[in-house]
Amino acid sequence: MNRFLRWPSGAVAPFGARPEQAAASVAHRIQNYTLLAPHHFEPDYAYPLLVWLHGPDDDERQLRHVMKYISLRNYVAVGPRGCCAPEEGRLGFQWRQLEPAIAAAEQRVFDAIDSACQQFRVDEERLFLAGYQCGGTMALRIGLRHPERFAGAASIGGPFPTGHAPLAQLRRSRRLPLLIAQGRDSELYPLRVACGELRLFHAAGMHVTVRQYPCGDELTTRMLQDLNVWMMEQVQGAVEADRADLLAYPGDAN
Repeated sequence: MNRFLRWPSGAVAPFGARPEQAAASVAHRIQNYTLLAPHHFEPDYAYPLLVWLHGPDDDERQLRHVMKYISLRNYVAVGPRGCCAPEEGRLGFQWRQLEPAIAAAEQRVFDAIDSACQQFRVDEERLFLAGYQCGGTMALRIGLRHPERFAGAASIGGPFPTGHAPLAQLRRSRRLPLLIAQGRDSELYPLRVACGELRLFHAAGMHVTVRQYPCGDELTTRMLQDLNVWMMEQVQGAVEADRADLLAYPGDAN
């Protein structure tokens, strides 16, 4: 399994040690966001939008690195900076599961979406949230709070959120596809926790894809490649459903 370059443990480099090469043909730093356009950007095409929430001790520039392994062509992508400032002796930002931090993260995510939509043509029916570790947990929480806004939410190496009623919108949340990627030897998100979550998902009747990888707490290229495949499955499934509606109700197309 391919792991990210040469950095230990977290695998994605802290922001002070990241390669300078951009992940896409257009890259903008806007306030606390990094915004990327796909290679060979077509201005008349409405792209799916990926909102990436970086992992711990990192910042919005992680987006430039991960998109090289997700896809350089399929998405407009935006990465907001974590709302929780670095702790003493640490380099980067965090996404913490505290009520003020959750509210601030929601606002930052929706501001990032607005910024992307203002600069590029985005299909607002194809918005995806994804993140790594604490960013993944926050992606699931925000997606579940606003299931009608997103086409899917994914967490890589971040457990399902607890506290502050993550399933308060359960009936509406059942329609939201979720992807959870877990490392078999993870210490942050151990197997016993993942198994307990599986029972919760089954009891709640949620639409969840869970994948386990032969690694610990690394963010691997295979995980990101699988994230791309999963998102495109949601996009293609929605397109096929739209076509089926047109076939079933041809009069509505006029």
